[in-house]
Amino acid sequence: MTHQLPTADHAVVHTLLNCLLREVSAPEHQTAVTDGRLLIRLPRRGTLLRVALRRTSLIGAHRFNGPVEEEHQGGWRELDWHELARQVQGELELRTGTVNEEFLGQLASSRTAVSTALAGRPEPGPNRYLESEQALLFGHRFHPAPKSRSAERGDWRDYAPEARAEFPLRHLAVRQELIAESSADPAATALLDGLGAVPDGYRLLPAHPWQYELISDHPLLRGALECGDIIDLGPGGTPFAATASVRTLYGAGAFLKFSLNVRITNCLRKNAAYELTGAVTLTRLLAPVLADLAERFPDAAVLREPAFRTLALPGADGRPDRSLYEGFGLIVREGLGDSLRPGVTPLLAAAVADEYPTSSAHISRLLSDPADPARALDWWTAYLRLLLPPVLAAFFDHGVVLEPHLQNVLIGVDASGHPAQVLFRDLEGTKLVPERHAELLAALPPEVAGPMAYDAERGWDRVVYCLLVNHVAELLAAVADLHPAAEGALWEAVRRVLEEYAAEHGCPPRLRALLAGVPLPGKANLLTRWERKADRAAGYVRMASPLARSVLAEAAHTGAVAHPGAASAAPAPPAPPTARVPHPVQAPPVAAGRTR
Repeated sequence: MTHQLPTADHAVVHTLLNCLLREVSAPEHQTAVTDGRLLIRLPRRGTLLRVALRRTSLIGAHRFNGPVEEEHQGGWRELDWHELARQVQGELELRTGTVNEEFLGQLASSRTAVSTALAGRPEPGPNRYLESEQALLFGHRFHPAPKSRSAERGDWRDYAPEARAEFPLRHLAVRQELIAESSADPAATALLDGLGAVPDGYRLLPAHPWQYELISDHPLLRGALECGDIIDLGPGGTPFAATASVRTLYGAGAFLKFSLNVRITNCLRKNAAYELTGAVTLTRLLAPVLADLAERFPDAAVLREPAFRTLALPGADGRPDRSLYEGFGLIVREGLGDSLRPGVTPLLAAAVADEYPTSSAHISRLLSDPADPARALDWWTAYLRLLLPPVLAAFFDHGVVLEPHLQNVLIGVDASGHPAQVLFRDLEGTKLVPERHAELLAALPPEVAGPMAYDAERGWDRVVYCLLVNHVAELLAAVADLHPAAEGALWEAVRRVLEEYAAEHGCPPRLRALLAGVPLPGKANLLTRWERKADRAAGYVRMASPLARSVLAEAAHTGAVAHPGAASAAPAPPAPPTARVPHPVQAPPVAAGRTR
């Protein structure tokens, strides 16, 4: 089953409702599903909203259809996106006692980006992998402003993946004593040097052209250009293509992760000094771990980040100016050539799992017979057996926290569209559990070791959120859109693969609790953005788990999730939609970290 793409306005309101449902109204028991609609109350304003449903969900991530309406003088009236945004703004002000004057502007920016993308863009080229990277027209379903991009200058459309942007890098020749770099692999350094020619005594520093535009008026940079310490060679070399993260570009057989002084979702997308050093340090430290995982799980691989390079231009204190050091910092990530098997096509997991089929990577295009639920279940089970075991083994056997959210995973499919490989990327979110790596962390500078470590509880929350809530639940939802009555069977397959792993590895206590149906952590993107927290300080809300045997048995017995009129699967029992709403106080979410 496929659906027409939503309007930009509907995309904005549906995303806002996802956030409200997960973070505000459902935890306070202010939701219900009746007559094919979701009812959702803003508990402090007393506002009752409703929206039509295409499908309900066992995890509460329902599919919406059409406009949002507000109960008004005994009837219902449609709200446009801006009216709903103001309702949400008012609710969050009452909840937190704070105001956020940026909030509406960020939503407007996101809506403009979605509207522009829907208005038309170039046809995809022959590279299916790049098509998948550039397919995300709507962004994160559980972030209030997933396409917001704030920058002082420059046109984001020139560099956006959804505009299928491809462009040459800005080449700078920098006196070699003003280059800071580290490399765990000479090939990565050679790749950077090979991107363009520079005069003797200089080294090449490629820059993202948007970033160069944003920081080109820095006084120290202007002075270095005037005295010849830096030579601006202009755009040069082979074009690089924008990937889903915007700032990471693909070309020359590798990925280059640039700093970008642009706020995208929760973060200003700069490579902090500790992240530059940390990427190479982790690549070195993880070598034995990745070798073990590769031997045990030959169909999975982690892309290393073996080098960084940046500009170390001294400031007034004689130390490298931090804004330029971080602003020009780039990380080299391995390309696909060394990991990908012949005949396998990599596809961004987020494109496979998209709510709407916006590319040839979508699950509806991969299944040999999308109408056959048995084949869909076979595809799903095969993929789970690729995805889940290496992530669990990294945590339980090695004390390594991977971050396998949808934008950090590539699904390798064979010629028939069947899953054959899985590739994990982006070491920025990879963490070490101190209880397992105390000696290694103690040997590192504190400013590097601190951001690289998560205690076991925090690390497990991150694994479960990225792996099950962000990734598995969303891809499962895309399969369930094709076969609504099979959602319970799809979750049963998740449970079965987890049980297989547990049976082979002694079923650690945290995994036993997961299988028992303990609540799952859902990242609180709405509250994080409202409170203007750094993404690494984001919190979690707790969600009812669909993995409990009782939940799966009820789904199998009633088939409740197959029809929009079924009982709500929200994370708590719903309050009657006409009940008087108290003003409960919710405990603050627990700390999380930078994840999607």
